[in-house]
Amino acid sequence: MATMADVARSAGVSVATVSHVLNDTRPVRPDTRRAVLDAIDELGYTPNTLARSLVTARTRSIGLAVSAISNPYFTEILQGVEASALEHGYGLLVADPHDDPVHERKAVQLLHERRVDGVIVAPSADPGGLLALLARHGVPTVFVDRLVDTAPAGTPAPQTFDQVCGENVDPMARLVTHLAELGHHRIGLVAGRPGFSTTTERTSGYRQGLAAAGLPYDERLLASGDSAAEGAERATTDLLSLAAPPTALVTANNTMTIGALRTLRGRGVSVPDDLALCCFDDFAWADLFAPRLTAVSQPSREIGTEAVRLLLERLEDPGRPARTVRLPGVFVHRTSCGCPDTPYRKETDS
Repeated sequence: MATMADVARSAGVSVATVSHVLNDTRPVRPDTRRAVLDAIDELGYTPNTLARSLVTARTRSIGLAVSAISNPYFTEILQGVEASALEHGYGLLVADPHDDPVHERKAVQLLHERRVDGVIVAPSADPGGLLALLARHGVPTVFVDRLVDTAPAGTPAPQTFDQVCGENVDPMARLVTHLAELGHHRIGLVAGRPGFSTTTERTSGYRQGLAAAGLPYDERLLASGDSAAEGAERATTDLLSLAAPPTALVTANNTMTIGALRTLRGRGVSVPDDLALCCFDDFAWADLFAPRLTAVSQPSREIGTEAVRLLLERLEDPGRPARTVRLPGVFVHRTSCGCPDTPYRKETDS
């Protein structure tokens, strides 16, 4: 097995120079750096990551804590994080907080104990304990998907963590106005778990869409699906049981879409003949359903990529102001809304 001394002899430089190239601890002339890298490739040298971390105080690893990794949306975020991390020479440690505040804190604590350089987290609906942990240990952090109020309560302090998510309000309003343009006056919403910023914003978008279409808001047409398939089944059952049920339905994430469809099929409700359906979150097989699902497609992989970029910039410049980045969604027009079966269109919502 090749050693650092072997690399130094092959490149005609000192062991210290090889160390500086590997650890970026001192500027090295481009031709010298190239000679060292060529020697590393030729000899198949593998750096000692533990020794490097002792020199640089970094492990070149990132912790990712997102719940429901089996969910295609979060899987794509993970893929974006992993690809971008590897591109920049970082490894990835993954934990599932299960959307539980206590488990979330323990999961991130464990990642921190593994000496990751920073973490990317999709926070729970009650992230107070997590925020306290991150602030106490000064862990470089980027929140994804769900925004949190990261300033201490009751103070005018600025935001202290970077965040990246998709747009929620305008894309949801776009789904509602589309259904209204098709003649629907009673449009129901299966909303997500209370406490998530995504739930608050998509509910706001739902109400804005109704207002833009000149339709009144009726709280009976909004039911919480708790961001889960089982919750969406119950919520859809409740909405269909109303004396005047909705003629159109919007589901606020892909998991709840599955639950809603399960209830509709079980009750013999035909989409879109009996009830039009639009959903927030597109997924790979949405175009394979009959009818094909009209949806808002979120830039999930791009969210993961952007989160890594923000985290690496935070590592390089810990004192810079925190930023929140929002990425636009795409309206994917198919047939579950009751429109003709033509090749679907994608429209970017900014």
